[in-house]
Amino acid sequence: MQWGGRFAGGPSVIMQDINASIGFDRKLWRQDIRGSRAHAAMLATIGLLSAEDEDAIASGLEAIAQEIEAGRFAFDVALEDIHMNIEARLTERIGEAGKRLHTARSRNDQVATDFRLWVRDAIDGLTAQVSDVMLALAQRAAQHAGDPMPGFTHLQTAQPVTFGHHLLAYIEMLERDRGRLADCRRRLNACPLGSAALAGTSFPIDRAMTAAALGFDRPTANSLDAVSDRDFALEFLSAAAISAMHLSRLAEEIVIWCSAPYRFIRLSDAFTTGSSIMPQKRNPDAAELVRAKTGRVTGALVGLLTVMKGLPLAYAKDMQEDKEPVFDAAEAWALSLAATAGMVRDMVPDTARMRAFAGSGFATATDLADWLVRVLRLPFRSAHHVTGRLVALAEARGVDLADLTLAEMQAVEPGITDDVFSVLTVEASVASRTSYGGTAPANVAEQAARWLAVLA
Repeated sequence: MQWGGRFAGGPSVIMQDINASIGFDRKLWRQDIRGSRAHAAMLATIGLLSAEDEDAIASGLEAIAQEIEAGRFAFDVALEDIHMNIEARLTERIGEAGKRLHTARSRNDQVATDFRLWVRDAIDGLTAQVSDVMLALAQRAAQHAGDPMPGFTHLQTAQPVTFGHHLLAYIEMLERDRGRLADCRRRLNACPLGSAALAGTSFPIDRAMTAAALGFDRPTANSLDAVSDRDFALEFLSAAAISAMHLSRLAEEIVIWCSAPYRFIRLSDAFTTGSSIMPQKRNPDAAELVRAKTGRVTGALVGLLTVMKGLPLAYAKDMQEDKEPVFDAAEAWALSLAATAGMVRDMVPDTARMRAFAGSGFATATDLADWLVRVLRLPFRSAHHVTGRLVALAEARGVDLADLTLAEMQAVEPGITDDVFSVLTVEASVASRTSYGGTAPANVAEQAARWLAVLA
């Protein structure tokens, strides 16, 4: 028993099971070894470890890393966590020097350091994955900068946009996701090591040295805060939940676009599955699972908020429950990002079908109203009313606005001329939206090129 002098007996089996975290916190082994090597180097620098002991610790930790990497390390649940497992194995390998490693630190600051290192590493990997999804979207946006599709509000046809413009919208969302990750990384990048259990230590340690060795910007400024807060994990989960929500929205659209009534895109066998009973089916399961994994990521955020909400300072064992939701959410998010990038690169749009749908549902009605304002100088509310009457007339006749005769239009508004028909095509509609951020093909091509330059 590593924490034993005070206790005469051992824990019950149930206590051992609920207390042990080695089943999941073994994921921290790389970070734990990095932290221990930095701590040992600092102890040697200030004279609390001999050079021989530091060398023995460094070589012992390297050997343990190789054992774990090769799958030869025997994790012991009786040792509770990754920190005790590594320390016990180190002492077994190098003797008394291994027992000196824990001088001037506690498991409390050790785990806080390891966890920050793990989240920081996860952020770096996930940021690269977010960037890859953005690149895939930018590539497709450039290919389809001028291909019209229906733009929706309330899932009702609203105005024509281009497929490239629609895809660029998700790049903007994902860029904000990258920004949230960068903000989270910057805020978490302070080193708890040396805060000890909660009050700091009486040893003359150099916390700035260990912080620098581990790539932190600075040591944490308050020992109580350093060991007892997990807002860095919560911020990471918040960024993950928002990004997973964005991926879920795109996944939902992919599901809709693949459906028989729409058939805007087709996914290959690489990202679809079949039915056990209906041989004709091609199910967009990858998109559906991306949509579903949002629940796991959001659940992880809510779960950890609930764990932390009532904890007094400083450390409490409740905080052992901080890691599993973060590990699970990071894995679910990473898989969702990979699947999304794959689907975006895999999908084959049916541009002709999109174009046909883009003109449905009187999608150019706003263009008609704008023409009435621009050419006839009608107040917009009056133009809106005239356009509504013309839409009602076309609907009653079962035709599109462009199929009304000039005489029918003039019966509603005498000032209308033949020129009005120039704005009632889908192509004219999208081409006219030249305001910054609008769907005009030239705008879309420019934005796609900008993103490709940024992401390449």
